Amino acid sequence: MKPKSLVNIDDYSRDDILRIIETASKFKKHPDRSLLKGLVCGTLFFEPSTRTRLSFETAINRLEGRIIGFSDTATSSATKGESLKDTIMMVSNYTDIIIMRHHLEGSARYASEVSPVPIINAGDGSNQHPTQTMLDIFSIHETQQTLENLTITIVGDLKYGRAVHSLIEGLSHFNPTFNFVAPEEMKIPDKHKLYCDKKSIKYQEFADFSPESINSADILYMTRVQKERFTDLMEYEKVKNVYTLRNEMLKDSKPNLKVLHPLPRVKEIDQDVDNNPKAYYFEQARNGIYTRQAVICDLLNIDVD
Repeated sequence: MKPKSLVNIDDYSRDDILRIIETASKFKKHPDRSLLKGLVCGTLFFEPSTRTRLSFETAINRLEGRIIGFSDTATSSATKGESLKDTIMMVSNYTDIIIMRHHLEGSARYASEVSPVPIINAGDGSNQHPTQTMLDIFSIHETQQTLENLTITIVGDLKYGRAVHSLIEGLSHFNPTFNFVAPEEMKIPDKHKLYCDKKSIKYQEFADFSPESINSADILYMTRVQKERFTDLMEYEKVKNVYTLRNEMLKDSKPNLKVLHPLPRVKEIDQDVDNNPKAYYFEQARNGIYTRQAVICDLLNIDVD
């Protein structure tokens, strides 16, 4: 029987998401446990990463697991022409679970189909980033004490932003309302709007970063315009600084509003926002440790209690 993997956020049902949130809450209270003692985790990062890789490694270290892998393909046999299948099969001989980031969409699904150990998708191109979604959803639940009937304003790169695409699917179980704020070049792809229509999810599109889109929101989710996804640098230059959140723009926002960002930020959130109590993006990044601990234990069928 194939092992469980987490490739897309829709691999999780509503009950799965709530279970991961509950487990992550336990880890946030007590992150240091011996649950992975004697187990080896493989981290295969074919694409650069800071927060995702380090939070996974911290999660594993706090559970007393061991880590092997690479964070630069130049140090792997991929430079010699080794196929993804052969890399996965080789590393699965040495590990109990594999965490993989790759630049090709669909690579994580393929890896899960050939691997005899669980695969966690740490980002596949502009497709999905399910553990980012889980830490986002955990952060939303932490700050709002609910996931139901919230208004989420998502700003910036909605075309290539895999965290955005995963978040839409992850929140679909909880009757959200979305405000999509993007220039024409970065608009949310039609397939995600069709997904919202199919799920009867309400949404509006804005070209301007208007007070309406901010002041109606419970969560303001800012994103970076991703230079690495552009084939035309002139197009990137045109849109890279199109929206910037400044502290004064939050003055009429809802008292419960929290500002999230998958990070890294460039200029889309001014540093004068950092001291505003509505800024939650650094705590959000910390929450990645606890949600990734929860996901790893869930896939390995480890009882946290």
